[in-house]
Amino acid sequence: MNTAPPVLSIVAPVYNEEGNIPRLYAEIKRVMEQFDGTWELVLVNDGSRDESLQEMMEVHQADDRVHIVNFARNFGHQTAVTAGMDFAAGEAVVLIDADLQDPPEVILKLVEKWREGYQVVYAVRAERRGESRFKIWTAKMFYRMIYRITDVDIPLDTGDFRLMDRRVVNAVSQMREHNRFIRGLTSWVGFKQTGVEYVRQAREIGETKYPLRKMLRLAIDAITGFSFFPLQVAIYFSFVLGVLAVLALPLVVFLRLATSDAFLEGQATTLSVVLILSAFQFFFFFVMGQYIARIYDETRGRPLYVVADTFGIEMEKRTIPARVVAEVPSNRSHKEDIEEGSHAVV
Repeated sequence: MNTAPPVLSIVAPVYNEEGNIPRLYAEIKRVMEQFDGTWELVLVNDGSRDESLQEMMEVHQADDRVHIVNFARNFGHQTAVTAGMDFAAGEAVVLIDADLQDPPEVILKLVEKWREGYQVVYAVRAERRGESRFKIWTAKMFYRMIYRITDVDIPLDTGDFRLMDRRVVNAVSQMREHNRFIRGLTSWVGFKQTGVEYVRQAREIGETKYPLRKMLRLAIDAITGFSFFPLQVAIYFSFVLGVLAVLALPLVVFLRLATSDAFLEGQATTLSVVLILSAFQFFFFFVMGQYIARIYDETRGRPLYVVADTFGIEMEKRTIPARVVAEVPSNRSHKEDIEEGSHAVV
Protein backbone atom coordinates (compact mmCIF):
# COMPACT_ATOMS: atom_id res chain seq x y z
CA MET A 1 0.00 0.00 0.00
CA ASN A 2 1.28 3.49 -0.89
CA THR A 3 2.50 5.50 2.11
CA ALA A 4 2.64 8.94 0.45
CA PRO A 5 -0.39 10.93 -0.72
CA PRO A 6 -1.12 10.29 -4.40
CA VAL A 7 -0.24 12.77 -7.10
CA LEU A 8 -3.64 12.36 -8.76
CA SER A 9 -7.06 11.56 -7.32
CA ILE A 10 -9.83 10.46 -9.69
CA VAL A 11 -13.32 11.00 -8.26
CA ALA A 12 -16.35 9.22 -9.69
CA PRO A 13 -19.86 9.62 -8.21
CA VAL A 14 -21.91 6.44 -8.56
CA TYR A 15 -25.67 6.02 -8.62
CA ASN A 16 -27.13 2.76 -9.99
CA GLU A 17 -24.18 2.03 -12.28
CA GLU A 18 -24.21 -1.76 -11.97
CA GLY A 19 -22.11 -3.22 -14.76
CA ASN A 20 -20.14 -0.02 -15.31
CA ILE A 21 -17.96 -0.18 -12.18
CA PRO A 22 -15.62 -3.01 -13.35
CA ARG A 23 -15.38 -1.37 -16.77
CA LEU A 24 -14.61 2.02 -15.24
CA TYR A 25 -11.88 0.59 -13.02
CA ALA A 26 -10.34 -1.42 -15.87
CA GLU A 27 -10.28 1.59 -18.20
CA ILE A 28 -8.82 3.95 -15.59
CA LYS A 29 -6.19 1.38 -14.58
CA ARG A 30 -5.23 0.89 -18.25
CA VAL A 31 -4.92 4.62 -18.86
CA MET A 32 -3.08 5.33 -15.59
CA GLU A 33 -0.40 2.79 -16.48
CA GLN A 34 0.88 5.57 -18.75
CA PHE A 35 0.91 8.05 -15.84
CA ASP A 36 4.30 8.59 -14.24
CA GLY A 37 2.98 9.18 -10.73
CA THR A 38 0.86 7.66 -8.00
CA TRP A 39 -2.93 7.78 -8.21
CA GLU A 40 -6.12 6.78 -6.42
CA LEU A 41 -9.71 6.23 -7.47
CA VAL A 42 -12.36 7.57 -5.07
CA LEU A 43 -15.81 6.10 -5.71
CA VAL A 44 -18.76 7.80 -4.01
CA ASN A 45 -21.83 5.59 -3.72
CA ASP A 46 -24.78 7.98 -3.81
CA GLY A 47 -27.39 5.63 -2.36
CA SER A 48 -27.40 3.14 -5.25
CA ARG A 49 -30.26 0.62 -5.19
CA ASP A 50 -28.59 -1.97 -7.42
CA GLU A 51 -25.34 -3.95 -6.99
CA SER A 52 -23.08 -0.94 -7.54
CA LEU A 53 -21.72 -0.98 -3.98
CA GLN A 54 -20.89 -4.69 -4.20
CA GLU A 55 -19.00 -4.10 -7.45
CA MET A 56 -17.13 -1.20 -5.83
CA MET A 57 -16.16 -3.44 -2.89
CA GLU A 58 -14.81 -6.05 -5.28
CA VAL A 59 -12.50 -3.63 -7.11
CA HIS A 60 -11.50 -2.06 -3.77
CA GLN A 61 -10.44 -5.43 -2.36
CA ALA A 62 -8.53 -6.19 -5.57
CA ASP A 63 -6.69 -2.84 -5.61
CA ASP A 64 -5.93 -0.75 -2.52
CA ARG A 65 -5.75 2.38 -4.70
CA VAL A 66 -9.56 2.21 -4.97
CA HIS A 67 -11.38 3.89 -2.07
CA ILE A 68 -15.09 4.06 -1.32
CA VAL A 69 -17.28 6.69 0.31
CA ASN A 70 -20.72 5.19 0.93
CA PHE A 71 -23.59 7.62 1.54
CA ALA A 72 -26.37 6.75 4.00
CA ARG A 73 -28.88 7.64 1.25
CA ASN A 74 -29.09 9.41 -2.08
CA PHE A 75 -27.99 13.05 -1.80
CA GLY A 76 -27.60 13.92 -5.48
CA HIS A 77 -24.86 14.01 -8.08
CA GLN A 78 -23.39 17.41 -7.22
CA THR A 79 -23.21 16.52 -3.52
CA ALA A 80 -21.55 13.20 -4.34
CA VAL A 81 -18.94 15.08 -6.39
CA THR A 82 -18.37 17.36 -3.40
CA ALA A 83 -17.83 14.38 -1.09
CA GLY A 84 -15.32 12.91 -3.52
CA MET A 85 -13.40 16.18 -3.49
CA ASP A 86 -13.56 16.25 0.33
CA PHE A 87 -12.02 12.79 0.64
CA ALA A 88 -9.55 13.00 -2.29
CA ALA A 89 -5.91 13.24 -1.21
CA GLY A 90 -4.15 14.00 -4.49
CA GLU A 91 -2.19 17.06 -5.53
CA ALA A 92 -4.73 17.30 -8.34
CA VAL A 93 -8.27 15.93 -8.56
CA VAL A 94 -10.09 14.74 -11.68
CA LEU A 95 -13.89 14.54 -11.70
CA ILE A 96 -15.36 11.93 -14.04
CA ASP A 97 -18.73 10.17 -14.31
CA ALA A 98 -18.93 6.41 -13.85
CA ASP A 99 -20.85 5.76 -17.08
CA LEU A 100 -17.71 6.00 -19.29
CA GLN A 101 -19.28 8.61 -21.57
CA ASP A 102 -16.25 10.71 -20.65
CA PRO A 103 -13.26 8.70 -21.98
CA PRO A 104 -10.57 8.14 -19.31
CA GLU A 105 -7.91 8.72 -22.01
CA VAL A 106 -8.69 12.44 -21.76
CA ILE A 107 -7.34 12.42 -18.18
CA LEU A 108 -3.78 12.33 -19.52
CA LYS A 109 -4.48 15.44 -21.63
CA LEU A 110 -5.88 17.21 -18.58
CA VAL A 111 -2.77 16.28 -16.59
CA GLU A 112 -0.54 17.57 -19.38
CA LYS A 113 -2.19 21.01 -19.21
CA TRP A 114 -1.99 20.95 -15.40
CA ARG A 115 1.76 20.39 -15.61
CA GLU A 116 1.98 23.37 -17.94
CA GLY A 117 0.78 25.51 -15.04
CA TYR A 118 -3.03 25.55 -15.38
CA GLN A 119 -4.93 25.01 -12.13
CA VAL A 120 -8.31 24.15 -13.68
CA VAL A 121 -8.48 22.14 -16.89
CA TYR A 122 -12.04 21.49 -18.06
CA ALA A 123 -13.06 19.09 -20.81
CA VAL A 124 -15.05 20.71 -23.63
CA ARG A 125 -17.59 18.54 -25.46
CA ALA A 126 -16.78 19.00 -29.14
CA GLU A 127 -19.21 16.20 -30.07
CA ARG A 128 -21.92 14.30 -28.16
CA ARG A 129 -22.52 10.80 -29.50
CA GLY A 130 -25.57 8.64 -28.86
CA GLU A 131 -27.82 11.48 -27.71
CA SER A 132 -31.08 12.66 -29.27
CA ARG A 133 -31.30 15.94 -31.12
CA PHE A 134 -33.64 17.23 -28.43
CA LYS A 135 -31.13 16.40 -25.68
CA ILE A 136 -28.28 18.03 -27.61
CA TRP A 137 -30.39 21.12 -28.35
CA THR A 138 -31.59 21.54 -24.76
CA ALA A 139 -28.03 21.06 -23.48
CA LYS A 140 -26.73 23.76 -25.83
CA MET A 141 -29.50 26.13 -24.77
CA PHE A 142 -28.76 25.39 -21.12
CA TYR A 143 -25.05 26.15 -21.41
CA ARG A 144 -25.62 29.32 -23.42
CA MET A 145 -28.33 30.60 -21.10
CA ILE A 146 -26.12 30.01 -18.06
CA TYR A 147 -23.20 31.70 -19.81
CA ARG A 148 -25.24 34.83 -20.61
CA ILE A 149 -27.11 35.46 -17.37
CA THR A 150 -24.81 34.26 -14.59
CA ASP A 151 -22.23 36.47 -12.91
CA VAL A 152 -19.30 34.12 -13.56
CA ASP A 153 -17.62 33.05 -16.78
CA ILE A 154 -18.74 29.42 -17.08
CA PRO A 155 -17.23 27.85 -20.24
CA LEU A 156 -19.68 26.64 -22.89
CA ASP A 157 -20.33 22.92 -23.47
CA THR A 158 -18.52 21.75 -20.35
CA GLY A 159 -19.72 19.35 -17.67
CA ASP A 160 -18.11 18.32 -14.41
CA PHE A 161 -15.37 16.37 -16.23
CA ARG A 162 -12.30 18.40 -15.28
CA LEU A 163 -9.01 18.49 -13.39
CA MET A 164 -8.48 20.82 -10.44
CA ASP A 165 -5.29 21.65 -8.61
CA ARG A 166 -5.25 21.03 -4.85
CA ARG A 167 -5.53 24.78 -4.16
CA VAL A 168 -8.71 24.94 -6.23
CA VAL A 169 -10.14 21.84 -4.52
CA ASN A 170 -9.47 23.34 -1.10
CA ALA A 171 -11.13 26.61 -2.11
CA VAL A 172 -14.25 24.91 -3.52
CA SER A 173 -14.48 22.55 -0.53
CA GLN A 174 -14.77 25.51 1.82
CA MET A 175 -18.04 26.55 0.12
CA ARG A 176 -20.71 24.36 1.73
CA GLU A 177 -23.84 25.74 0.05
CA HIS A 178 -26.54 23.11 -0.40
CA ASN A 179 -27.84 23.80 -3.91
CA ARG A 180 -24.54 23.11 -5.62
CA PHE A 181 -23.35 23.74 -9.16
CA ILE A 182 -19.75 22.51 -9.23
CA ARG A 183 -18.76 23.86 -12.62
CA GLY A 184 -19.98 27.29 -11.50
CA LEU A 185 -18.06 27.11 -8.22
CA THR A 186 -14.82 26.16 -9.98
CA SER A 187 -15.25 29.14 -12.30
CA TRP A 188 -16.12 31.46 -9.41
CA VAL A 189 -12.91 30.74 -7.46
CA GLY A 190 -10.81 31.82 -10.42
CA PHE A 191 -7.20 30.63 -10.87
CA LYS A 192 -5.59 29.90 -14.24
CA GLN A 193 -7.98 27.86 -16.40
CA THR A 194 -8.06 26.30 -19.85
CA GLY A 195 -10.04 23.72 -21.81
CA VAL A 196 -9.35 20.50 -23.71
CA GLU A 197 -11.76 19.32 -26.43
CA TYR A 198 -12.95 15.72 -26.55
CA VAL A 199 -15.71 13.55 -28.01
CA ARG A 200 -18.34 12.47 -25.47
CA GLN A 201 -19.25 8.82 -26.05
CA ALA A 202 -22.66 7.14 -26.02
CA ARG A 203 -23.72 5.35 -22.85
CA GLU A 204 -23.49 1.57 -23.27
CA ILE A 205 -24.93 0.35 -19.94
CA GLY A 206 -27.74 1.84 -17.86
CA GLU A 207 -29.76 5.01 -18.28
CA THR A 208 -28.89 8.69 -18.08
CA LYS A 209 -29.01 10.17 -14.59
CA TYR A 210 -29.83 13.63 -15.97
CA PRO A 211 -33.25 13.53 -17.70
CA LEU A 212 -34.99 16.78 -18.58
CA ARG A 213 -36.47 17.17 -15.08
CA LYS A 214 -33.04 17.05 -13.42
CA MET A 215 -31.53 19.28 -16.08
CA LEU A 216 -34.17 21.90 -15.29
CA ARG A 217 -33.42 21.62 -11.58
CA LEU A 218 -29.69 21.96 -12.25
CA ALA A 219 -30.41 25.02 -14.39
CA ILE A 220 -32.42 26.59 -11.56
CA ASP A 221 -29.58 25.89 -9.10
CA ALA A 222 -27.08 27.45 -11.50
CA ILE A 223 -29.18 30.55 -12.14
CA THR A 224 -30.18 31.21 -8.53
CA GLY A 225 -26.68 30.41 -7.28
CA PHE A 226 -24.83 32.78 -9.59
CA SER A 227 -27.30 35.37 -10.87
CA PHE A 228 -29.99 37.82 -9.77
CA PHE A 229 -31.23 38.10 -13.35
CA PRO A 230 -34.68 36.51 -12.71
CA LEU A 231 -35.38 39.04 -9.98
CA GLN A 232 -34.19 41.85 -12.21
CA VAL A 233 -36.53 40.68 -14.98
CA ALA A 234 -39.48 41.29 -12.66
CA ILE A 235 -38.31 44.88 -12.13
CA TYR A 236 -37.84 45.48 -15.86
CA PHE A 237 -41.20 43.93 -16.66
CA SER A 238 -43.04 46.06 -14.09
CA PHE A 239 -41.32 49.19 -15.46
CA VAL A 240 -42.41 48.36 -19.04
CA LEU A 241 -45.98 47.73 -17.89
CA GLY A 242 -46.00 51.04 -16.03
CA VAL A 243 -44.83 52.92 -19.12
CA LEU A 244 -47.44 51.18 -21.27
CA ALA A 245 -50.17 52.04 -18.76
CA VAL A 246 -49.19 55.72 -18.73
CA LEU A 247 -49.18 55.85 -22.54
CA ALA A 248 -52.36 53.81 -22.97
CA LEU A 249 -54.54 55.70 -20.49
CA PRO A 250 -55.01 58.89 -22.56
CA LEU A 251 -55.43 56.79 -25.70
CA VAL A 252 -58.23 54.73 -24.14
CA VAL A 253 -59.95 57.88 -22.90
CA PHE A 254 -59.75 59.46 -26.34
CA LEU A 255 -61.08 56.36 -28.11
CA ARG A 256 -63.90 56.00 -25.61
CA LEU A 257 -65.02 59.60 -26.14
CA ALA A 258 -64.44 59.74 -29.89
CA THR A 259 -65.78 56.33 -30.98
CA SER A 260 -68.46 53.85 -30.11
CA ASP A 261 -66.33 50.76 -30.66
CA ALA A 262 -67.84 47.80 -28.79
CA PHE A 263 -64.35 46.47 -28.24
CA LEU A 264 -63.76 49.11 -25.59
CA GLU A 265 -67.08 48.43 -23.88
CA GLY A 266 -66.77 44.66 -23.34
CA GLN A 267 -65.26 42.80 -20.43
CA ALA A 268 -63.43 40.16 -22.47
CA THR A 269 -60.41 42.38 -23.11
CA THR A 270 -60.17 43.44 -19.49
CA LEU A 271 -60.46 39.86 -18.29
CA SER A 272 -57.75 38.67 -20.72
CA VAL A 273 -55.37 41.39 -19.58
CA VAL A 274 -56.00 40.57 -15.91
CA LEU A 275 -55.37 36.86 -16.50
CA ILE A 276 -52.12 37.56 -18.36
CA LEU A 277 -50.89 39.88 -15.62
CA SER A 278 -51.89 37.35 -12.95
CA ALA A 279 -49.90 34.65 -14.75
CA PHE A 280 -46.83 36.88 -14.75
CA GLN A 281 -47.34 37.69 -11.07
CA PHE A 282 -47.51 34.02 -10.11
CA PHE A 283 -44.42 33.33 -12.20
CA PHE A 284 -42.45 35.99 -10.34
CA PHE A 285 -43.78 34.67 -7.03
CA PHE A 286 -42.29 31.32 -8.08
CA VAL A 287 -38.95 32.97 -8.85
CA MET A 288 -38.85 34.72 -5.48
CA GLY A 289 -39.88 31.47 -3.81
CA GLN A 290 -36.87 29.71 -5.32
CA TYR A 291 -34.49 32.25 -3.81
CA ILE A 292 -36.27 32.17 -0.46
CA ALA A 293 -36.21 28.35 -0.39
CA ARG A 294 -32.45 28.41 -0.93
CA ILE A 295 -32.02 30.90 1.90
CA TYR A 296 -34.06 28.55 4.11
CA ASP A 297 -31.83 25.62 3.09
CA GLU A 298 -28.73 27.47 4.22
CA THR A 299 -30.14 28.75 7.51
CA ARG A 300 -31.14 25.25 8.69
CA GLY A 301 -27.46 24.36 8.93
CA ARG A 302 -27.89 20.71 7.97
CA PRO A 303 -24.85 18.77 6.71
CA LEU A 304 -24.37 18.37 2.98
CA TYR A 305 -24.34 14.59 3.26
CA VAL A 306 -24.18 11.69 5.69
CA VAL A 307 -21.54 9.01 5.19
CA ALA A 308 -22.51 5.51 6.32
CA ASP A 309 -19.14 3.86 5.61
CA THR A 310 -15.73 4.58 4.13
CA PHE A 311 -13.35 1.92 2.86
CA GLY A 312 -9.63 2.49 2.38
CA ILE A 313 -9.76 6.13 3.50
CA GLU A 314 -6.77 7.27 5.57
CA MET A 315 -7.90 10.51 7.16
CA GLU A 316 -4.42 11.76 8.04
CA LYS A 317 -3.72 12.11 4.31
CA ARG A 318 -6.91 13.99 3.50
CA THR A 319 -7.08 17.78 3.09
CA ILE A 320 -10.73 18.47 3.85
CA PRO A 321 -12.69 21.16 5.76
CA ALA A 322 -11.90 21.31 9.47
CA ARG A 323 -15.47 20.59 10.60
CA VAL A 324 -15.43 17.46 8.46
CA VAL A 325 -12.17 16.21 10.00
CA ALA A 326 -13.56 16.79 13.48
CA GLU A 327 -16.45 14.40 12.84
CA VAL A 328 -14.66 11.64 10.89
CA PRO A 329 -12.81 9.00 12.95
CA SER A 330 -9.11 9.13 12.07
CA ASN A 331 -7.75 6.32 14.24
CA ARG A 332 -8.95 3.41 12.12
CA SER A 333 -6.61 1.10 10.25
CA HIS A 334 -7.08 0.10 6.62
CA LYS A 335 -8.12 -3.39 7.76
CA GLU A 336 -10.72 -1.98 10.18
CA ASP A 337 -12.10 0.19 7.38
CA ILE A 338 -12.67 -2.87 5.22
CA GLU A 339 -14.19 -4.98 8.00
CA GLU A 340 -16.45 -2.38 9.63
CA GLY A 341 -16.33 0.90 7.77
CA SER A 342 -16.04 4.37 9.27
CA HIS A 343 -18.88 6.83 9.72
CA ALA A 344 -19.23 10.56 9.21
CA VAL A 345 -21.70 13.38 9.03
CA VAL A 346 -20.45 16.13 6.73
